Amino acid sequence: MKINVNNASLKISAGDPRQFLRSPVPQVAFSGRSNVGKSSLINTLLNRKSMARVSSMPGKTITINFYDIDSKLYFVDLPGYGYAKRKMEDKIKWSSLVDGYFTKNPNIDLLRLVVQLVDSRTGLTDDDRDFIEFMDDAGIPYIIVATKVDKLNKTEREKSLSSILAEPAIPDGVEVISFSSETKEGKNEVWEKILFYAEK
Repeated sequence: MKINVNNASLKISAGDPRQFLRSPVPQVAFSGRSNVGKSSLINTLLNRKSMARVSSMPGKTITINFYDIDSKLYFVDLPGYGYAKRKMEDKIKWSSLVDGYFTKNPNIDLLRLVVQLVDSRTGLTDDDRDFIEFMDDAGIPYIIVATKVDKLNKTEREKSLSSILAEPAIPDGVEVISFSSETKEGKNEVWEKILFYAEK
């Protein structure tokens, strides 16, 4: 699959499952806690600075954003979870919307991969583990992207990666990719995985 990443646009910001797209195009979803760097990863993959908006207030956005990539692939940006200051009604809305993506999505069979982001500085949170367990139970393919590795020195990076690889919640064989939006490290590796699964 050849994709022109410069031909990308925000198709819709869905705040209700009824707004989910009905289009026979493969989907790749991006998941992770608030402020883990999902927008930065998407912008880096698409060679943009502000295609996906980087929120100044973690946990602010509760929509699922569908990005049309050259009419051949959709990037699906799931709202970040685990933001402690979010009001209870917002947490319920987040849960309902994300659950709806997996249970009421007319094209869930076109979900090829979830890119699960984990902050390399903190490792997995309980919310990360819960989401990974859900994907394992549902048989959803996923990779782990360890973000913000540029903020760690060599020793810290090695320790962080070893800790993530040894995490009991992550089954053997799941790909773990180190990533930095600052240095673009890991960009090509993430794209390789996305295209590999999108063509399945």
